[in-house]
Amino acid sequence: MLTNSKILLLEAKKKGFAIPATNFIDLDSARTFVNTAQERGLPLILPFAQSHESIISLDEAAVIGKLLAKRVSVPIVLHLDHGEDMDFIFKAIELGFTSVMIDASQESFEANIEKTEKVVEYAHKYNVSVEAELGHVGANDTSESETLTKSVYTEVDDVVEFVSRTNVDSLAISIGTAHGVYKGSPKLNFQRLREIALVVDIPLVLHGGSSTGDANLKKCAISGISKINIYTDFINGAFDEIKENVPGGYIELKQLANRGMYKVLNHYFDVFQTQPVKL
Repeated sequence: MLTNSKILLLEAKKKGFAIPATNFIDLDSARTFVNTAQERGLPLILPFAQSHESIISLDEAAVIGKLLAKRVSVPIVLHLDHGEDMDFIFKAIELGFTSVMIDASQESFEANIEKTEKVVEYAHKYNVSVEAELGHVGANDTSESETLTKSVYTEVDDVVEFVSRTNVDSLAISIGTAHGVYKGSPKLNFQRLREIALVVDIPLVLHGGSSTGDANLKKCAISGISKINIYTDFINGAFDEIKENVPGGYIELKQLANRGMYKVLNHYFDVFQTQPVKL
């Protein structure tokens, strides 16, 4: 069932669980994620990142996401992740994405607000939900980002003004995570999470969930984070399954990769304590 993210994330916020956002890069990964959600009877955010357009095009991602979502009975959100180009975001909306992220987190506070306002105004006309980012979730490697960047914590004093001026539906915050693989375990600022959760009514989002640690992620899920993005752990899980089983050919290799991603998603559904949502 294809839907936007608004009701799902509000329900997750209300009941204290998180929904996985599983970045897909081809038909196999998307189909594995959607079929696993259907098997578990759980909602799923299915994101395609602008940075992955070199792997498949936005048009292809839209066809894949819409086709798979309409085949199942559980809620599936086709989401554009880390949209930085306004025209790219608008095209995603026109192609049928039901949720989009505008990532202007590296720009000034006012520029971030200005861009987010424009995306919200356009997206809401199509019943498309909008996520923005305040503060900046950096990158340890270039698997999900074009450049290496450092994380910058979200300032509590900025959150209320940003949300009230933009009318955004959900907000990605920075509390110590980063995209890609960590060198050691990250130390998350749960005090900052609690402070931000107290001042806004909209759902909060955590990027850079891969290799953050189950204890950290579970605590995030029950402490105000309603959506957690995972990408690198799926790619690593697929490759680990291939290495452990030594496929005899290409078809078996693909099957093993899918099995690896299936295991990772099942694991995170449990860690995030994801619950069914009826629309």
